[in-house]
Amino acid sequence: MKSGILVIDKPKGISSTGVVNRIKRLTRVKKNGHTGTLDPFATGVLPIAVGQATRISKYFLKGVKAYYAQVTLGIETDTYDCTGTVKHTASSAHLDSLDSNQVKDVVTGFLGIREQIPPAYSALKYRGQPLYKLARQGQMIQKPARPIKIMAIAMENFRMDTHNHPVFDMRVTCSGGTYIRSLAHDIGKTLGCGAHLSGLQRTRAGPFTIEDAVDLDRVENMSPQDIEDRFIPMSRCLDFLPAVIADRATAEKVKHGQPLSPSDIPMPDALLNAGGKNESQSSHSDIRVLDSDDNLLAIVTPDKSRKAYKYGCVFNA
Repeated sequence: MKSGILVIDKPKGISSTGVVNRIKRLTRVKKNGHTGTLDPFATGVLPIAVGQATRISKYFLKGVKAYYAQVTLGIETDTYDCTGTVKHTASSAHLDSLDSNQVKDVVTGFLGIREQIPPAYSALKYRGQPLYKLARQGQMIQKPARPIKIMAIAMENFRMDTHNHPVFDMRVTCSGGTYIRSLAHDIGKTLGCGAHLSGLQRTRAGPFTIEDAVDLDRVENMSPQDIEDRFIPMSRCLDFLPAVIADRATAEKVKHGQPLSPSDIPMPDALLNAGGKNESQSSHSDIRVLDSDDNLLAIVTPDKSRKAYKYGCVFNA
């Protein structure tokens, strides 16, 4: 089976690792991995790297994410979401005083760059242990705040749920590493009533969108060939990197890991003219080397002298 990215529309109630294990069983490819965790209660875009594509996962981990979330006001939990233990409940009088315009103003106030403290129940590690495992043992480790960026945020559908708690939906586009649970918690703190994340769908992860995704149950009923047909080729997954088409001689050099120079791979205009980093936080100095059939042969980087290239990854076409 060839390598590539299979974008799954993750259902509720299964962990990201659980999805990886099911895809591994279906594809019979040992090297599989996801490119960014989704909590079990969350749904939506979960890119699965299959085979050699696991070697390009790093390019997507810090990419832009987009979510459609549901936030419940007046109830605060230890996990900041609907799976946790209730730690605080606001008074009816406080909740009755809230109106949609007030909530909207607070929500939109989170637009831009800010510091965010990750939740104690998260996959981040402390001394080699995931925080959520330590938290379940009663060790609540607080990681230092780290910078995040909210590029777009909007509140909609403000309403009361069946328990007479204010609820609203929220669309968020943000930098990788942003915790929507923490965002919901912080919105509740700012309003003074507490809040938790009661629903979450990821609609985008880096270059992959919900339109690219296929239901997990549907994949389980596909033939191996049909599953492979759903793979996004590695070369297309990385189309935010400049590319060079290698001739036959250069392709042979790449195959055997031989030294490369600008005479083999001309410096792309995008590399000569661009500065900074793109939205996926990958360096513009990385170059895709493709063959004439658009297969990804390697990722290379010019050295400081720009008279030679260093290999990042070499792939079997």
